[in-house]
Formats: sequence, C-alpha cells, structure tokens
Amino acid sequence: MEFELSDEQRALKEVVHDFVAREVRPRARHTDEASEFNWPAVRLMGPLGLLGLEVPEEYGGSALDAISVALVIEELGWGCGSTALAIAAHNGLGLGPLVAYGSEEQKQQWLPHLTSGQGKLACLSLTEPGAGSDLKDGVRTRAVPEGDSWIIDGAKMWMTNASISDLMVVLCRTGGQGSHALSHILVPSDTPGIVIGPPEKKMGLHGSPTHAVTFDEVRVPRENLLGVEGRGLQQTMSTLDSGRIGIGALALGLAQAAYEEALKYSKQREAFGQPIANFQAIQWMLADAATEIEAARLMVHKAAWLKGQKRPYTQMASMAKLFATEVSERVCRNAIQIHGGYGYSSEFEVERMYRDTRLMTIGEGTSEIQRLVIARHILQ
Repeated sequence: MEFELSDEQRALKEVVHDFVAREVRPRARHTDEASEFNWPAVRLMGPLGLLGLEVPEEYGGSALDAISVALVIEELGWGCGSTALAIAAHNGLGLGPLVAYGSEEQKQQWLPHLTSGQGKLACLSLTEPGAGSDLKDGVRTRAVPEGDSWIIDGAKMWMTNASISDLMVVLCRTGGQGSHALSHILVPSDTPGIVIGPPEKKMGLHGSPTHAVTFDEVRVPRENLLGVEGRGLQQTMSTLDSGRIGIGALALGLAQAAYEEALKYSKQREAFGQPIANFQAIQWMLADAATEIEAARLMVHKAAWLKGQKRPYTQMASMAKLFATEVSERVCRNAIQIHGGYGYSSEFEVERMYRDTRLMTIGEGTSEIQRLVIARHILQ
C-alpha cells in the first residue's frame, strides 16, 4: 500500500480545505445554534463535484477514488460536523446504493439531479423504532406488490436528511425468508403518504436534520425496486461498510479541528506566569492527540485503499471506524480539558465539536457492533 498521497489527491485536499474554510467553517456556529442546514454552501458544492463523489462522470459525478472521498469528508468534518454528516450520508448512504445497484434508467433519472446542487439530497432509510442494529429480523416496514406498484407501510427512525431530500432509499420487507426477506425501494420524498416528523432534538449536529418518518400506503412504481428483490440486507451491509470509512473520516476531521483549537489555546493561555503549553500535563494530551489522529488517519486510508483495490475491506472498515471515532471523542474531550472552564462554554468551538463527535461511535454501527464485526472476522 502506498501511504503517500498522489499529486491529484493533495491538490484535491487543498481545494476542498480552502472551500470549507471559506464557505463552511465560518457558518458552523450559526448552523448549530440555529439548527439551520447550510444550503448556501451545499449549493456551491454541486459545481465542485462534492455532491457526487463516487458517481460516474457520465451522470454528473466526480468518480473519485476511495481515498480522495475520505479526504473530502475529513475536510468537511474539520469545518462543520453537521454539514459533513449530511453530505457524507448523501454521498455514501443515499447515492452509494444507487450507483452500485441501480438500473441505467434509475441512474439517468436521479443521479444528474442529485449531484447538481440544484435539487435536494438523497438519504437511506434503515432504522425503525423497534430495530436498530437488528435489521434482519427487526425491520417491519413492508412493501406489498399491487399491480404495477409497491404499496409501502411502516415507520422509520433517525433518518438523516429526510426533510432535505428528494429521494429516499427505503429498506422494506418484501417477503421471502431470513436474509432474503428485505429489499431496497426508491421512494421520491414528496410521494403522497409520507409524513416526516419534526427534527429530533439531539445533543449535537443540530444543523443536520434527523427525523422519524411514517409511510402510509405509499405507492411507487414496481420499477423503483433497487437492485435484486430479496437482496436488500446484503446491499445494506455493503453500503454500511463503505459508509463506515466515511464516518471514520468525518470523525478525523472533527478531531483535527479540536486538536488545532487546543494547540492554539495552549500557546495563548497563561497560568502561573507562563503559557500552559509549557506544562507536561498539557503536552502529553497534545502529544496523544497528534499521535492518535495520525494512526487513525492511516487506518481510514488503508480501509479506503482496500476498497479501491476491490479487495475485502469489511474488517478494516470496522477497525478504522471504531478507532477513529473513539480517538475523536478522546481528542475532543481533552481539547475541552485543555481549555478548562472556557471549554465548557459554547463561546469556544471545542464545546460544539465534542457534542458533534459523540454520535460517531453510535451511527452506522455502534462501537460495540464494530467489535462484533471485527471479532467475527478474526475468529473465522
């Protein structure tokens, strides 16, 4: 594996960093405090190719390699956790299954629109009130064939982007037995019968809207089946493998931002007649942060590299997601500690970063689920 970025990857990272520093990071506090999605920045992302990171160019995408995608998501996370989560979910969870399993007609219909920045975003609908990690047996949302249509009834929870989407990829029970009972169905978000609940009141990520959604006799064409009927669970697992690289990269961005804030503050803040950066207790926290961020970044990039090589990467994606998200939580926690009482105030950015990164060890498979996935692979 080559750990050095290519010239193209370094150039991409620099361009995205500059864009985020200009259009995303300055609005991060407002995005959080007002619970307001940063549409102005997202509209500009379309022409930059950031709304179709892995979408083939013929459908309006950038067709980036997996490491480049991780670099983009990390930079977005460095700027604003809320904006980064929405864009990562759009690219990885919403568009990912459409690129991987969609028919030519489905791709032509949806991808140019969803990558342009002129419309809204895409989202994936998995979790239900009674089913979190237990998708195989827990999904109750049902799609029943009727003539040339599917009729969908059920309820979903924690749908990232639901209210800012044009398209939902919905995991439904379509019959069959065991692992062949579920399917993905494409559902336009304005279809009659869809009721999107109010935004959830969350600890952080206030600018990334998350909703409960109900489906009451929602009718869509039979050709909206995505991929193979009965393969929804397998398609979901593959989608989540890729998404875990994205969450690891997003957590890295938050950790990097918190580390930079802590480093800067430690040189400015004085105690006992000298900058607190001179004290060993502070130095060790900064050293740990720098070391763990570097290690986590290498793990995320290795998982992305394996994906790009079309080699098995499920185990490495879980390892990278587990380590990067837990590192991010430690780094953000210690950044607050270095700030002392000021770190607990919303006047300082590290308070928001800590709240935002708290989701990362939960979403797209908790740390406990990642450990189960890893153990299953190493014990085979």
